[in-house]
Amino acid sequence: MTKRDKETAMHLKRLIDELSRKGPKVLSEIQSKEILECVGIPTTGGIVVASEEEAIDAARKMGYPVALKVQSPDITHKSDVGGVKIGLNTEALVSDAYRKIMGTVGEKNPTARIEGVVVQKMALPGVETIIGTTVDKTFGPMIMFGMGGIFAELTKDISLRVIPIGYGDAKAMIQEIKGFRLLNGFRGAEKADIESLSAVLMKVSALVWKYPEILEMDINPIVATPTGAVAVDARIVLTD
Repeated sequence: MTKRDKETAMHLKRLIDELSRKGPKVLSEIQSKEILECVGIPTTGGIVVASEEEAIDAARKMGYPVALKVQSPDITHKSDVGGVKIGLNTEALVSDAYRKIMGTVGEKNPTARIEGVVVQKMALPGVETIIGTTVDKTFGPMIMFGMGGIFAELTKDISLRVIPIGYGDAKAMIQEIKGFRLLNGFRGAEKADIESLSAVLMKVSALVWKYPEILEMDINPIVATPTGAVAVDARIVLTD
């Protein structure tokens, strides 16, 4: 293990210890992504802003196109309340998206606590998948893989394993779902990087196995492209 690897591991332990100290807690998207990045899982990152001007400045610094998403501990499905705007490639579009998100979310969910809006880079086009974990009363920590995005609840096309998993388990989980045809180059499309997806599954498994403070994890979507896999949104629940 290199010096940088040791420093990252120490940072991750301090981060989880600090966040879980006050008992069960749903982490924000930014906090969840920070944990994923500590174990080498690529994400689209993000900056939380509190005004149109801050949103424009953040988009300018990270480069267009960007996506804007509401940040609220009370909203799980952001798209359902108009809390997501994607493919924004000008300052005017970013400004308009910020106003619409704040207005629409406030109307549809007036009791939700709004902490701001996340500005993040757009992921490359690819197949949207989901990786999740939970703690089963009988089997202990388990990991799930399936089709993500809007298809996660619609198709319920998933595979499950008990944690920890190895390389063979990860590959099998990916190949077991019906949506594997999309990942494997359906109708002439480019094949997704199955090796990168397998690596993410194993890293998530190792993370949950090492840190029992992680009660639940939901990475949705994680976009699989021909050149890799990147987590676009993430949610982690910690306990003491």
